[in-house]
Amino acid sequence: MSLGDFLPGDVGLPNAMALCAIAFVSGTARGFSGFGSALIFMPLASSVAPPRLVAALLLVIDFVAAAPLLPDAWKKADRRATAVIVLGALIGVPVGTYFLSVLDPVTTRWIISCFVAALLLLLLSGWRYRGKDHAWLSVGIGSLSGFCSGLAQTGGPPIVGYWLGRPIAPIVARANIVLFFGASDFFSMVSYATTGLISRESLALSLIVGPVYALGVAFGASLFGRASERVFRSICYVLIAMAVVVGLPVLDNVLR
Repeated sequence: MSLGDFLPGDVGLPNAMALCAIAFVSGTARGFSGFGSALIFMPLASSVAPPRLVAALLLVIDFVAAAPLLPDAWKKADRRATAVIVLGALIGVPVGTYFLSVLDPVTTRWIISCFVAALLLLLLSGWRYRGKDHAWLSVGIGSLSGFCSGLAQTGGPPIVGYWLGRPIAPIVARANIVLFFGASDFFSMVSYATTGLISRESLALSLIVGPVYALGVAFGASLFGRASERVFRSICYVLIAMAVVVGLPVLDNVLR
């Protein structure tokens, strides 16, 4: 059995190598700073493989990587507050998945690029919600994050910006975030499987790209404490911005 046996028909060996390189870079960002992997991966990966395939690929990889974190998060999280936001994800994820499954790939790439650009601006703004806690707002934030996750696996910034602004202990905020994305990923897995986005091709490709992504996460984690977090976060922001630009469909004839 050769490497080619694991590749989908529309993903050649050069594309698979490009996906691995993108996965390593995005995994390094995730390992060091805890964010940015999807925002780097999706625009770039969607330019070398179908958006539906790479969204499913990233979901499978992240679902496996995050699973070991869930038991500890369950113990430390504010489960009642998290459940309200998870309710929003239950609404948003299927909607985002539907659009991913029916939209033209080029249209999807434009939406992903615009989404990621908007989320980058949100990160750069340092926004944190510091107002009162309302159930309708929590459901709305969860729905927005779920929609972004269903469409492009980019639901992190709204949730992070919301939870880190709450007057709760950082360890609880982190546990809430991990627990939310465990539930959101589960909803996405069900939605993707129902619409046929989780396929033999995406699972097989995850066996190739997943280990490279894990190596990137481990490498990034090893850099934590050795390099300036501020500098590395700035590098992540630059990489996200470059991913948005390079991933624009209008540049296909120039860059690819």
